[in-house]
Amino acid sequence: MLSLSPSPIATRLYPPLSSSSSLPIFFPLPSTTPSIRTTMFSPPCRASSEVSPSLPPLPENRIVLGCGAVVVDFLATVAAYPKPDDKIRSTSLKVQGGGNAGNALTCAARLGLNPRLISKVSNDAQGRGVLEELEADGVDISYLVVSAEGNSPFTYIIVDNQTKTRTCIHTPGHPPMVPSDLSQSSLLSALDGARLVYFDVRLHETALVVAQEAWTEAPSIPSALVSMLLRLPNIKFVIVTLGEDGCIMLDRSVNEVEPPTLGLGGGLELEEMDVDSLLELLKQRIDDNNAIPTCISSKSVMRLRANGIGTVSGRLLVGTAEKIPAPELIDTTGAGDAFIGAVLYAICVDMPPEKMLPFAAQVAAAGCRALGARTGLPWRTDPRLAPFLH
Repeated sequence: MLSLSPSPIATRLYPPLSSSSSLPIFFPLPSTTPSIRTTMFSPPCRASSEVSPSLPPLPENRIVLGCGAVVVDFLATVAAYPKPDDKIRSTSLKVQGGGNAGNALTCAARLGLNPRLISKVSNDAQGRGVLEELEADGVDISYLVVSAEGNSPFTYIIVDNQTKTRTCIHTPGHPPMVPSDLSQSSLLSALDGARLVYFDVRLHETALVVAQEAWTEAPSIPSALVSMLLRLPNIKFVIVTLGEDGCIMLDRSVNEVEPPTLGLGGGLELEEMDVDSLLELLKQRIDDNNAIPTCISSKSVMRLRANGIGTVSGRLLVGTAEKIPAPELIDTTGAGDAFIGAVLYAICVDMPPEKMLPFAAQVAAAGCRALGARTGLPWRTDPRLAPFLH
């Protein structure tokens, strides 16, 4: 059992910020710089707290706890990625909070959840700016640790307007977070009432443990998902995201037989099928002309076999990504984090997988229509989400 005594490094828990706190400014540009759109770090506009009568009620317990990375992102768009030794100009600049856990929980907050975040920054301009932005979006920062010295983590992100790709150059924060940074009482308080706990495994100690348990040398993605569920028997489902190719989900079932048919007595043994073959059959059912996210599911619970690995009972689902028109695709930074934030929301509201995967894909696609991981994240009241919330 890990000791959670206070760290010898000078740290403190960040208190609630005053609404009158001034905003830090990063990368001020000379007024003579031509033809550059510049957006400096600033908190997002809050959505109205009034819930539209057309939206379903939020669950009573919607507290989620996240543990992972928060950073400052310095985003610069360029007409084309530079060649070695080139000197080029950016076409726009944005400075905003980033990091996997910070992005995912920001998304969850905008969708109506009450997220808490465990992470670490330093008491510098970047760290204070990150915390102000999180709090403005509704993320509980009471459990963030702030080091009196050191530097907060930050990432330079070059967004190529030509190829629609982004290149990230990350500088870790110092000192890094260690388990003893958070007292046991603070940890228990953070967990109190939480329905879900989310880890982005950016903290390497945790990532190492997960990798040792879940690492698989399976020859394909579907068989790797089977291997993960066999190695981790308490995991309910596994999702792998594939960018513009959507996602694949393996949802475990505890049933080894089909449910009994009304009036016909007991159930039958589940049908068994090779998981790779099933994936190919599901892909054939995808309508390539449909631009909106959809989900294709195996018709019932089956015994899914991965040759040389084993079998699990469950369903295989394939989710498609939105086909975003080229002029609308701005930046894919944080798309995966947005997907995860939407999945957190879907779990809390008991959304079925067939609806959850397209919903998460829609939220991720919305984020790709603006520069930065958080700029385009939708609020729960966004009309683009309405078809998935009813």
